[in-house]
Amino acid sequence: MKIYTKSGDKGNTSIIGGKRIKKSDARVCAYGSMDEVNSWVGKIISELDDKKFELLKKELVALQILLFDIGTDLATPIGIKEMIVGKEEVTKIETLIDFYQAKVPVIEKFILPGGHPVACDMQITRTVIRRAEREITRLIVSDELINLHAYKIMNRLSDLFFVLARYVNHVYATKEPFYERAGKVFH
Repeated sequence: MKIYTKSGDKGNTSIIGGKRIKKSDARVCAYGSMDEVNSWVGKIISELDDKKFELLKKELVALQILLFDIGTDLATPIGIKEMIVGKEEVTKIETLIDFYQAKVPVIEKFILPGGHPVACDMQITRTVIRRAEREITRLIVSDELINLHAYKIMNRLSDLFFVLARYVNHVYATKEPFYERAGKVFH
């Protein structure tokens, strides 16, 4: 089997169900950003070589599968086939956020992205997730029917990666860089 199909050379691609759309379509941009997020998560997994991160690595691999599933749902127009992700995946992400949030100190100020290199990669991942969320929002406001659970998961994933960046900094005892121009923001 050849990896190239020669079917996208004119700026079009097929989505699940066979419909051809422009590669610049909001749907393609959204699941393209999902692919980018997944690549960042893979990079993070490769960097977590410390034994104390074994559980986190397993959870991140599970997130990669979830990201692939979300990308598939975004590439699938409603009604073509059953959506993959649902409410239970939203709950799983919220549980992960709560678990890791309980392991880091309470903050009162905004944090600048930084600290340990893996925490920095998690912050970059968080910003790519936010972009994907904006692209999914474009689909919603243009009245495209999409899996809204996938949208909620993306919103929660940005929070998760913020907390995970803090967790990595905490485990490595790396000082978190605070935004000093603001007073106490979180009370």
